[in-house]
Amino acid sequence: MFEWRRAAAAASLLALGLSACATTGGAGAKPRTPAAKPAEKVEIKPLPKGLDGAASSGFPSTYSPLPSKATAIVGATVLTATGDQIESGVVFVSGGKIVSVGGADTPIPADVAVIQAKGKWLTPGIIDAHSHLGVYPSPGVQARSDGNEATDPNTAQVWSEHSVWPQDPGFNRARAGGVTTLLILPGSANLFGGRSVTLKNVPSTTMQGMKFPGAPYGLKMACGENPKRVYGGKGRTPSTAMGNVFGFRKAWIDAADYTRKWDDYRAKVQKGEKADAPKRDLQLETLSGVLKGEILVQNHCYRGDEMAVMIDIAREFGYKITMFHHAIESYKVGALLAKEDICSATWASWTGFKMESLDGIDANAALLWKAGACVVIHSDDPIMTQRLNQEAAIAMTAGNKLGYGISRAEAIKWITANPAKAMGIGDKTGSIAPGKAADLVIWNRDPFSVYAQAEQVYIDGALTYDRHDPKYQPKSDFELGQTGQGAFN
Repeated sequence: MFEWRRAAAAASLLALGLSACATTGGAGAKPRTPAAKPAEKVEIKPLPKGLDGAASSGFPSTYSPLPSKATAIVGATVLTATGDQIESGVVFVSGGKIVSVGGADTPIPADVAVIQAKGKWLTPGIIDAHSHLGVYPSPGVQARSDGNEATDPNTAQVWSEHSVWPQDPGFNRARAGGVTTLLILPGSANLFGGRSVTLKNVPSTTMQGMKFPGAPYGLKMACGENPKRVYGGKGRTPSTAMGNVFGFRKAWIDAADYTRKWDDYRAKVQKGEKADAPKRDLQLETLSGVLKGEILVQNHCYRGDEMAVMIDIAREFGYKITMFHHAIESYKVGALLAKEDICSATWASWTGFKMESLDGIDANAALLWKAGACVVIHSDDPIMTQRLNQEAAIAMTAGNKLGYGISRAEAIKWITANPAKAMGIGDKTGSIAPGKAADLVIWNRDPFSVYAQAEQVYIDGALTYDRHDPKYQPKSDFELGQTGQGAFN
């Protein structure tokens, strides 16, 4: 730097001397202005990875599909989850993808495996949009109770994937019920519970080996009784509904400020200006991801009036609620939810177990459907996840008792296409359509029957469960030695 300044000074003196010579004796000549000193170049060094505020994509998936082969499933009644019911259908899959779907006259390529499924039913793989498998695994012991970081009303900084225990036997049991994809959420103790993770329901020794490639993160939020009970009982805020709302609003104000700081920093760097990077904050980074539309909001909320308040908060701060979970009173605000394009993940048969669930009715989902809103049937339970088809059947039947005429072709969307949409993976799975993942279930009969059983389950075209073949009834490491069978033995 010293050499540069000395050279610049010499050049400046030389310029002055030449200027004097030029103007000597020249009548009316104007003295020249010395050349401006060039601006000092600012060297902008990139921040180390992990400190650059852009690491919100987190930890990469290492999922790799199991081996599969080109296969045609023929003769089954096919519920596509696109609104069609095809009798004696033909579904051809290759390379882990659905290639073609049609009736009995659909051509089948030569030299492919053919599964004769006459008298059976074929659906997309079931998607459970509210699961705690892995974070509250079996056996239910305190040592593995990892779903609620109940230490502060705002724990947006924690990620459920870092609590997932992939050896949870519940994953295998859910697969036997036809579940191919799950949204694993933190619990509902906090206003902001943390990030969700989407998993492929495949056997794996690591969480990363189950992680759905390209699936967006969700942020678990919770309104209502739970945060009040957890923190009010400790003499802390929130202890009331208005305390809940204050906590939400304050957090979004802080997140907006954090977002502006990073945006200003990056704008200066892009211009080549000197700038000091803000300190990375994992809590605010997740909230900032919501404000930017990169992270989906999955909002635990039972009462219709509180859903309306949460929508007002979202409008105030410019983010979108993707889905209300549990949503027992969604039928009271169905038109509002349809207008806002917010899905409701609910049950049919779970009501009345606490005050905010007192007004639950079996026809909640059907009334939502009638209002034109997005319906999802979820589990929130390691047992119900094994029979989500039956829970959807209860909801469908409740609506049909009201004369709605809900078809199986529509109701199947509640546990396949609609949860895929609400989880941000509807372009990849959730329906039987060309180009979608070959996530499929062959049922021994009408899946809306209480007697229905999943006979075969395919994930990305690979057979991952077969009710009649022990080789495709994997056991987790936790179960080894108890049953004498290993995974895929």
